[in-house]
Amino acid sequence: MTALVREDGGRLRWAVTDALTVAGRDVAHWRRQPAGLLVGLLFPVLLMVVFVYLLGGGIAVPGGSYRDFMVPGMLALVMLFGLEGTMTAVVTDTQRGVTDRFRALPMAPSAVVAGRCLADVASSVAGLAAIVAAGLAMGWRPDAGAGTVAAVGLLLLLRVGFLWVGIWLGLLTRDLGVVTLVQVLIWPFAFLSNVFVPVSSMPAWLGTLAEWNPVAATVTAARELTGVPVTDGGWATEHATLLAVLWPVVLTVVFAALSVRRWQGLSR
Repeated sequence: MTALVREDGGRLRWAVTDALTVAGRDVAHWRRQPAGLLVGLLFPVLLMVVFVYLLGGGIAVPGGSYRDFMVPGMLALVMLFGLEGTMTAVVTDTQRGVTDRFRALPMAPSAVVAGRCLADVASSVAGLAAIVAAGLAMGWRPDAGAGTVAAVGLLLLLRVGFLWVGIWLGLLTRDLGVVTLVQVLIWPFAFLSNVFVPVSSMPAWLGTLAEWNPVAATVTAARELTGVPVTDGGWATEHATLLAVLWPVVLTVVFAALSVRRWQGLSR
């Protein structure tokens, strides 16, 4: 029994060490080529400025200002946008033969996908920080305390769920054209939520679809936790915090397993 425990512990340390090595490789790429990271940080900020200052005046929000309504929504949107970045990185590694070289090395089977996950979570923290800083500069004042910390935790949990979706999709294809298709589809998926407008402003059937969007659950929970009251919606809105935990957990469990299985089944 002791030998088995030692063997399992050794395998775990091996997997963690390999995952950290892969994550360090991705972070090193950002240091050497920071332009892509900077664009990823600035684009959501510019989008938020457009909606708050150019379009926000024409959007009525029950019980608050559009600025306070929009910032939590944009924080969640950044978590969704990360899917395409993850997919692009995975497909690029496959095209350049990096994936095949990793498979030839004596690495833990889960190390490459786990390392990708760690690196992208780190970039997501930077993205959240950029949006929060921009929101504060625009006058957004979230409730200080455990609520805001919990909102950040839910946002990162959502990122992890979509991250595994991106890894799995990236492992399915070697064509960057598929990434472009996913980028196009992300926009209607994002708009079919409560990120930009309240669900009460939509037709009833569309509002119901928007409420059950995984992004909408996290947006609603983040708004409530940062002090923005949400009064419109049905069961999904009333139980947004529960769904904001369940959706990412389901996505993570399903697509992490699929990603590891796909990685192990790739042809050499």
